[in-house]
Amino acid sequence: MVVTQDKPLADVFRQLSGGAFPPVVETFDRGKTIFFPGDPAERVYFLMKGAVKLSRVYEAGEEITVALLRENSVFGVLSLITGHRSDRFYHAVAFTPVELMSVPIEQVEQALEEHPELAMLMLRGLSSRILQTEMMIETLAHRDMGSRLVSFLLILCRDFGLPSQDGITVDLKLSHQAIAEAIGSTRVTVTRLLGDLRQEGMISIHKKKITVHDPVNLSQQFT
Repeated sequence: MVVTQDKPLADVFRQLSGGAFPPVVETFDRGKTIFFPGDPAERVYFLMKGAVKLSRVYEAGEEITVALLRENSVFGVLSLITGHRSDRFYHAVAFTPVELMSVPIEQVEQALEEHPELAMLMLRGLSSRILQTEMMIETLAHRDMGSRLVSFLLILCRDFGLPSQDGITVDLKLSHQAIAEAIGSTRVTVTRLLGDLRQEGMISIHKKKITVHDPVNLSQQFT
């Protein structure tokens, strides 16, 4: 296997196990669990299509979103980082319909030993994930739900945004319920707050895709 800094991780994943044991490709509908906290960490995942939500579940039943993974993200790698076999730490859920590619963790470990340059590719993806997790923590620190929603919209613009004539369009079809789950709110509250932002001319929504007309102006006025 030849690994370069420019090589797409998807191609690397397809090569990891060679022809004998090709990577497994799976699809999950929105809201379906990929793995639970405490599940054995047996495979490493590569997100081919859609978005995956990683969250922590606490004893009181509260679930806190720590990251929203976009296409081309790698996850389920905690065992690789800690250096010993550990169970799943997060609850991984399909935030939208997703398509995943996965390989056994042993094959990833072997590939990292044989191709140290692969580690840099994975580290680059993980660093982006860590930055987003820090931003999500800041978002959830807001007690005011309006500020929390705006912070979340700005994260979506950063990680899922596509430039358009009208601003930045979030390339995800998002239900109000999905947004509410991500920021620890209710669907009714999110619907009201999004309505306020639309009336202010800050956002528009078409076929469940949100366009933020001016992210800088939004961040200055509402955070």
